[in-house]
Amino acid sequence: MRRRAWIRGTVAFWLLWAFAPYATAQQASRKPQIGYVFPAGGQRGTTVEAVVGGQILGGANGVLVSGTGIRASVVGYKRPLTIGEVNRLRERLEEARKKIDPTATGPLRPRDFLNLREIAREAGITDEQLRALEEFRRRRTDPKRQPNPQIEEEVRVSIEIGADAEPGIHELRIVTPIGMTNPLRFVVGTLPEITEVEPNDRVADSSLGERLPAVINGQIMPGDVDRFSFRARKGTKLVAAVQARELIPYLADAVPGWFQAVLAIYDAKGRELAYEDDFQFRPDPLCRVVIPEDGEFTLVIRDSIYRGREDFVYRITLGEVPCITGMFPLGVAKGSRIPAKLLGWNLPSSTVMLDGNQDGVRSLRVEAAGAYSNEVTYRVDSLPEVSEKEPNDTIATAQKVKQPLIVNGQISKPGDRDVFRIAGHKGDRLVADVMARRLGSPADAQLVLTDSKGRQVAFNDDTEDKGAGLITHHADPYISVTLPADGVYFLRITDTEGKGGPEYSYRLRISAPQPDFELRVVPSGLWARAGMTVPVSVWAIRRDGFDGPIDVSLEGAPPGFVLSGNRIPAGLDRVTMTLSCAPSAQVGPLTLRMVGTATVGGRQIQHYAVPAEEMMQAFAYTHLVPTDSWLVRVVGRAFARPPRPFSPDEPVRIPLGGSVAVRVPIPTGPFNRQMTLELEEAPAGVTLEKTDAATSTITIRCDPKTAKVGTRGNLILAGYMARQAVARAARQAPQRFLAGYVPAIPFEIVRP
Repeated sequence: MRRRAWIRGTVAFWLLWAFAPYATAQQASRKPQIGYVFPAGGQRGTTVEAVVGGQILGGANGVLVSGTGIRASVVGYKRPLTIGEVNRLRERLEEARKKIDPTATGPLRPRDFLNLREIAREAGITDEQLRALEEFRRRRTDPKRQPNPQIEEEVRVSIEIGADAEPGIHELRIVTPIGMTNPLRFVVGTLPEITEVEPNDRVADSSLGERLPAVINGQIMPGDVDRFSFRARKGTKLVAAVQARELIPYLADAVPGWFQAVLAIYDAKGRELAYEDDFQFRPDPLCRVVIPEDGEFTLVIRDSIYRGREDFVYRITLGEVPCITGMFPLGVAKGSRIPAKLLGWNLPSSTVMLDGNQDGVRSLRVEAAGAYSNEVTYRVDSLPEVSEKEPNDTIATAQKVKQPLIVNGQISKPGDRDVFRIAGHKGDRLVADVMARRLGSPADAQLVLTDSKGRQVAFNDDTEDKGAGLITHHADPYISVTLPADGVYFLRITDTEGKGGPEYSYRLRISAPQPDFELRVVPSGLWARAGMTVPVSVWAIRRDGFDGPIDVSLEGAPPGFVLSGNRIPAGLDRVTMTLSCAPSAQVGPLTLRMVGTATVGGRQIQHYAVPAEEMMQAFAYTHLVPTDSWLVRVVGRAFARPPRPFSPDEPVRIPLGGSVAVRVPIPTGPFNRQMTLELEEAPAGVTLEKTDAATSTITIRCDPKTAKVGTRGNLILAGYMARQAVARAARQAPQRFLAGYVPAIPFEIVRP
């Protein structure tokens, strides 16, 4: 009786799949994506109408903006015509022209489209369709433009920014019938804003006038140069700060690549007062200049090699506004509160208090005359802290330190080197970890560890940190070494390029290994029908040699949400798990939290998973870019309860060279002829051999030549169904669609 009930539930579960082809659309290749929002921000207390460009945005029906005090809605949608649609419209126009003028010969030419209203009315073609035809022609005949289907669809949105909205970066997503998009950055500011008015490539946009400080919003199209004129008084400490790559860190891998802004300021006689193409190590330029006399000036922005397209979006904060260029120290001990020295322009104070009430990386900014500075970051740690003391450039003057501790230091001038004397014992593990670039310092540090006779024991220049998702040059060094003998050791830190200055701060940890981990959950937004199961990737960023298993769970999730395959086995950095959603629809997107638990040195540690988006840069490098929230949107209703998850404590053991049968929720009725099961991201040598609907089992086989004993993880089983193409396309092969997933199946490859 129980088995009969189980089979009925299983069939119902698969019926849900059959009637919900978009239930897991966010995992399919046709996931809604957005590539830019323009303008990319607005002033508090105003309403902004913006264009969001992307793909698969048809039916957009909602806008989500993180934080409070902001409301947004969709006001329109536009997509470019396809070649097929263009050809069909042209055929209708040509037929209509022949009716109006039987003597007309030859095809319609592109330039004729500007005067075709009479023909269009005869053909039943609207003015909007004519405009779409002209836009299609203009895009295809512009030699500077490249086809960019990933940003060609447009959603117009209205964003109402309340007076109480938090200034700074927020995240914007578009909601469609088949899922939520990735987030894009939208900036809430406190200053008046203008949006560029084209053409302004030769004659400057003069709408700024004397209204400084202000924010300029613009776009760089192919070959474009944007100019803005403004008036300023003598002695003004003018700051022009660009946000471009800060808004869109990684553009899609396509021509023309990412936006590398160049910024310049000229006086009325055309003399260049300032020019920048970056700021320290950051790609967005920052110009600072003291205005030499009252008058009119021109600000010019362009791409470094005159590329451009719609997602080359920028914001320029212009005026006598606060700007932080450096800070020391870059951290504080937990539980402490200390002053830090600030470097920069137009700052209300030369110091700021660092608060150590919470572990990890924190951020701060300052305010002056209603304008906010850029954000800077600092770190809170639990180890004792000391400051570097000069002179310490040589072994003879090395600063004596006793581990474990953190040294707050500066490479204070070009060629500076800081040397620290450490006592150690044979067999001890020593870790030296620098945080500089990861905390906003321009220092490109390197570490050298030598013994008392000057022999090199360890060296490092750059170490990749997956937790630093927005860094393209991992310039912070890390050393982990077993000391070869008792004695004195010298640790030297320098800048790789020999640079230095008051901004070149660093934070150096010297200690035994402190095993730890961080988690990232990808993607940051999920969409599913009630009761359905969707995959999520969880990355483990392991620190100081931690290699143990990590158990992952949901915290505070509504009843009915179940995480399956929720263990990251020892040694693995990434595992795909599955989330089964509650069988009843929820109102609006839910914010879920994921927590990881591990045992390290006999003590239990826990960390929340940071939601992130997996982005690619330069066609090769993957970045885990953190986002504000992990959102799940549940729609519709379920026809059955989610299937029972598999336990990570009892993984399926697959014998090397053999096979194993696994009982899973698979169809037992007529749908077994239409459903195809496939393994996604299967480990090497593991294949799905067969599916037996009669016994509700699948058989997994392990190839002895390519599989490896000890391999662990989760098997992700996806179901696909086929539907016959309709009408004129009936001759085509049936189309496949992703119908759903089985809860993750933990596995281990074992010896036979």
